[in-house]
Parts: sequence; C-alpha cells; structure tokens
Amino acid sequence: MTVEINKRKTLHTGRTFDFVLENVTLTNGATVDLEMVRHPGAAAIVPFIDHDTLILIKQYRHAIGDFIWEIPAGTLDAKEAAIECAKRELIEETGYSANGWEELGKITPVPGYSDELIYIFLATELAEAQQNLDRDEVLNVHRVKLPDAVDMIRSGQIQDCKTICGIFFTLNKLGGIHLG
Repeated sequence: MTVEINKRKTLHTGRTFDFVLENVTLTNGATVDLEMVRHPGAAAIVPFIDHDTLILIKQYRHAIGDFIWEIPAGTLDAKEAAIECAKRELIEETGYSANGWEELGKITPVPGYSDELIYIFLATELAEAQQNLDRDEVLNVHRVKLPDAVDMIRSGQIQDCKTICGIFFTLNKLGGIHLG
C-alpha cells in the first residue's frame, strides 16, 4: 500500500513557498490531515578562499530575531538548476564568484513539515565579484579558518543545519573528520 492523498488545499501562497493541508491515508491505514510547507528547493555553498579558509555569513533571520552564522544559500527560481542557483547566490551574498564547483550532497532540513531539499556545493578558485544583496538580506561576510568553524559548531555558535551539514560534507571530502 502507498500513501494516498485524498484531498489537498493550499492555505497560503507565499513569496517563496506554499502552506498546504493534505488529507492522506497512510500505509498503516490511518487517515490524517497534515499541514506542510511546499518549497521549491535551495542551494547552499561552502566557499573556500584558500586551502583552509572559508567564507561564512552572519545574517539576520527575523524568525529567530537575531543574527545567525551560515554558509551562503538561496532558494531556487522556477526551473533553475541547483548549480545555477548556487553560482548566483554566492555572488549575490558574498561578492565572490567561483571557478571550481562540486556538489557535496543534499539534505532535507525539516521533513516533518516541509519537502524542501537543499543541494550543498563546494566552491573553490574564488574571485572578487559585485555583491548584490536582496532587499530583505542583512548580513556580514566573514573569513573563517575551517578548524575555527568546527569549533564554532562544537560551541553552539553555529546552529544552522545546512551550515553544519555543509562543513561536515567538506570535512568528509577533505578526509578530515574529527568528531572527538
């Protein structure tokens, strides 16, 4: 038996995502109403200035009422490939472009209520470009040594899941996973 969607209602159409209510029959036979965020997806970037220095942003996030450490990221435009979104967002948010690109992995950050999928890329061979922040973006760009970023995760300074995953994927790629 598969999950059967009996009814779907869009409760709100937002600028970035839709909030929907679906009545579904689950594989165990239970019929339930589930509220969800339907999201177009996103791309996030771990940009390296040199072999051990990455760029992090400290961005204001109104939902938490504070600034938070993050890797650059953004929402995919309609029919936009994840790599194209990553290239666009790196320039927009940091003022850097990259010649080296590699997909590190994908994450589903909040599967309990959203279908958002974030593609995470490693960006290298950076060159200065023209930063072009969106109207609602308030952020500062910082150069951080990779070991310091790991320490920031351990100390709780970095709490953003895409950033933690991006740094983890990068450590895995570099063969330097040290969780002790």
